[in-house]
Parts: sequence; C-alpha cells; structure tokens
Amino acid sequence: MNTLLLEYESRISQFKSSYKRYLFEQIELSDRLIAIKGARGVGKTTLLLQLAKFKFPKGSTLYVSLDHIYFYENNLYELAKQFELYGGTHLLLDEVHKYPNWSRELKLIYDNLSNLKVVFTSSSALEVVRSESDLSRRMVNYHLHELSFREFIYFETKQEIPSYSLDDLITDHLGIAAEIIQLLKPLPLFAKYLKMGAYPYYKESESSYQQKLMNTINLMIEVDIMAVENLRYETMVKLKKMLKAIASSVPFTPNISKLSEHTGLSRNSLIEAIKTLQKAGLVIELYKDTSGIGMLTKPEKLYLNNSNLMNVLAGEQINIGNIRETFFVNQLKCGNSINLSTTADFLINEKYTVEVGGKNKKQKQIAGIENALIVKDDIEIGHGNIIPLWMFGLLY
Repeated sequence: MNTLLLEYESRISQFKSSYKRYLFEQIELSDRLIAIKGARGVGKTTLLLQLAKFKFPKGSTLYVSLDHIYFYENNLYELAKQFELYGGTHLLLDEVHKYPNWSRELKLIYDNLSNLKVVFTSSSALEVVRSESDLSRRMVNYHLHELSFREFIYFETKQEIPSYSLDDLITDHLGIAAEIIQLLKPLPLFAKYLKMGAYPYYKESESSYQQKLMNTINLMIEVDIMAVENLRYETMVKLKKMLKAIASSVPFTPNISKLSEHTGLSRNSLIEAIKTLQKAGLVIELYKDTSGIGMLTKPEKLYLNNSNLMNVLAGEQINIGNIRETFFVNQLKCGNSINLSTTADFLINEKYTVEVGGKNKKQKQIAGIENALIVKDDIEIGHGNIIPLWMFGLLY
C-alpha cells in the first residue's frame, strides 16, 4: 500500500487541471458509494483527481487505477481494509471494469468498512446496476458526458458562460445570445467544436486529435466493450464497419436487412451490437415511443454519439444535416428526454416539437403546433421561436 500512497502523492502534487467539468459540483459527496460512468476520453480520471485535490481531506484519500500492477498479486478488498485501518476515509478507484470481481469486492467494502467512502469510475459500456452483487441499492450513479459547447468555449477563450435549463434557454434565448455575442463570436468556435471539441484531450495537440480519436474509437471497441462483452475479432471489425456506415449517411434510419448484409451480422446480433455501441458511448438510438422497447427492438433512427466521431469516420462524405442533428441530440441527451417527432425532427421532454436545419429552414413543418421550435444553424441570434443551434450547447 505504501507504494500506491507514494505514487498518489506524487501524482496529486503535479496535478494542474483547474477547470471543473459540469459534474464536479453536482456529485453528492456524502454518499458512501458513488459510480461515475462515461465513455473513454471524456475526463473521468481528471474528475477523480480534482475531487481528491479540491474536495477530499489531504492525508486520508487515495486514488488508484485498478489496472495497476499492484493488483496482480493483491486484491482490492484487502487494500481497502488496510487503508481504512490506517485512517483512510476516501478511496478513489479508476476503471473498475478492468478488475475481476470488482462488484463483489465493492459490496464487501460497503458492507464491512463503514468509515470508508468510495468513488469509482467505469466504462459506460458496463451495466453497473446489473452487477452480480447487486450494487444498485448501495450506490449512487452519475454519468459524465463529453464536453458541452459551453465548456469548449471556456477551453478556447477562458470565458465562463453559465449553463441554462432548457426552459430558460427557450424563454430568454434572445437576451442570452445578445450577452454572449458581446463577449465572443460563437459561430467560428462552433464550427471548430463540431470537428474537435467533444473530448478534453483535443487541447493536448490539435494536429494529432483525429488520430487520437480514431485510437479512442478502437480502444472503446477492443478494450472497453471487450471487458464486458465476449466478442470475436470478426465481430469487432463488423462493428467498426457499421460505425462508418452510420457516419457517412444522412440522418440514419437503419435498414436492418441491408446493414446486416453489409456487416455480416444476423438481425438479432446486429441489434444487440447497436445497443452495445450505445452503452459504450459511440451511438445514440432514437424512437418515436420508448414505452414498448425491448432488447431486440430496432432503433427508428441512429446517430453517432457526437459530430467529432462523424468527422473522423466519414471524412469528406459527411452530411451537414446529420452533423446538425447529431450535435442537437448529443447536447440534449444530458438531462432531457428525446424522442422522434411524428411531425418534425424531435420531441423534447414530451413538450417541445423541434425542427433542426440551416438558416433558410421554414416553419411549414411545425405550423399550428404548440411549443414548436425551429433550430437554425449559421445564425448568431434568433427571434420568436427560432433559436440558433449553437445555443443548445449551453445546457450543461
């Protein structure tokens, strides 16, 4: 344990990241077992280290990644027991999905070490609530999403713009936009965000971001998904083919027969694969009505999880309409319900009917519909029920 403590003290002393993601202040730290899920690359490790540095008591906190060589010959429960015995109060565990029997040992820690609080991260592909030891009654679950456009603006300009609820944004979008455009020009920033703003590591090197993102996609499939799903190599190759097909399409209404033929997967295997990709943070499934969805219900529309993924996978074949809708869905899925609309593009929170398009998009598809919005790209400021697309990146 001393080696782990020394490594942690060295790491935390050199840790420089000061910007706090939206989730930092939302986590209720009085809970004894907290799970933070999220796709690879969204910043879960940084969030854990920030909690250690800014929220938890120095000298009684330990951060450790569960793929550490220490666990080749030692187990987690014994580490936790020893740590608590020497006065430890907060144990931060990174990437639990890489540790065998993680759920069983976390249950033992929770049940037997009442003075110890545990915060752990896992791949979003991992269904924590279905773990064999039934942690769902013991833990509180959070999900860390990709960078919002609002957060990206801070990374680029150091301008701190507040987040807004959807209702406040819709009610006062004119006033909010007027204040922001006094500070900065949103459209060039928005164009950059769509290409390289979803994952915080873009700041390390913009020139190598696309290659790093492609590596991230491969690791999501070959490591994160493989950690929880026993897939054959050929299946992983087929999943990558399917992602490319989605990326280069117009807003994608999956033809399961054609997609099955293209990937070489049976219908049921294909639908299961889509759901696995969604859990991993690579795609988003949408339906008109979610009440009757089962494990083998095919999605009515399928999007990549964010526009950066599209840019890497589709290249020149990218569809602008797909980019716009992908951005909108990606930003709204954090804290809102999204369904396909029978008359327009989307139904948000079972209240707002939304049509997304370019600056010349007309009102005809939403004429006569209550609480209907036109969301337009390529405009700085809207009016009435017309709201700029970029503003939906201010929600978290």
